[in-house]
Amino acid sequence: MRVVMFGYQTWGHRTLQALLDSEHEVVLVVTHPRSDHAYEKIWSDSVADLAEKHGVPVLLRNRPGGVELLGALRDAEPDIIVANNWRTWLPSEIFDLPPHGTLNIHDSLLPTYAGFSPLIWALINGEPEVGVTAHRMDAELDMGDVLLQRSVAVGPHDTATDLFHRTVDLIGPLVTESLDLIASGRAVWTPQDRSRSSFFHKRALEDSRIDWTWPAEDLERFVRAQSDPYPNAFTHHRGERIRILSAAVSEGRYGGTPGRIFIREGEGIVIVTGAGARSGRLPGLVIKRVRTEDGTEHAATDYFRTMGGYLTPRP
Repeated sequence: MRVVMFGYQTWGHRTLQALLDSEHEVVLVVTHPRSDHAYEKIWSDSVADLAEKHGVPVLLRNRPGGVELLGALRDAEPDIIVANNWRTWLPSEIFDLPPHGTLNIHDSLLPTYAGFSPLIWALINGEPEVGVTAHRMDAELDMGDVLLQRSVAVGPHDTATDLFHRTVDLIGPLVTESLDLIASGRAVWTPQDRSRSSFFHKRALEDSRIDWTWPAEDLERFVRAQSDPYPNAFTHHRGERIRILSAAVSEGRYGGTPGRIFIREGEGIVIVTGAGARSGRLPGLVIKRVRTEDGTEHAATDYFRTMGGYLTPRP
């Protein structure tokens, strides 16, 4: 089949590599220009560079509008469009243009976690598994019929970085198998169960701010979900922003006011957490490592020299 590819960052790069390695012909690539957005500067393998290396024509677009792009797509005469991590909505005159429509690759187990940063949100929410879905694109973002899914389990100590590496490795085989099914006429499309759908917005600075009224178990996952190179979970101590790099749920139960810097436990410092912390029945969050604004990492036991005082959402 003749394939046009829409994609960006490492997800798009893996998809394009799978297409280039397949028996299908990549006739055009559409990708975004480089971005300064915090979440778009990481996992930033260049789709454009890979296409140009293999002699595939490339168009750079922030959005998919314009007669020039539509004309280029028609001239390419694709049998199918394959998209992965294209950051804006595609109109029907594009996704319905080829005979086989558009196959979108999304890094969640749809219908849950449609939208942006699904791995981070899934880990925050304690999902037991994450994965990748190949589905038909339609007018509703990430809501089209599903062709294939592949998943990996989430371990008790996994970070978002761990899950990224495991799920991105699923992309190549998923793309290859999906196109083989479509080309051979053996594809079976399954409508998504809309009653289970969830849609998440693009992450911003506010989404990394720690709320100490959350339970310690949720905050421990919140820290793991924002591991390097992602923007880290952060709080403020004496007016200075600090990033929490490593944490655990305390063994003891601690009472008081959420955010209180309380006591040393093991290799870390316990922070009182949870809306019901006044009961004294809840565990706290044991902070183990922090990073200050100058980029220096500290063991929490070195950084918090004295107990008392509070960690706060804002200065």
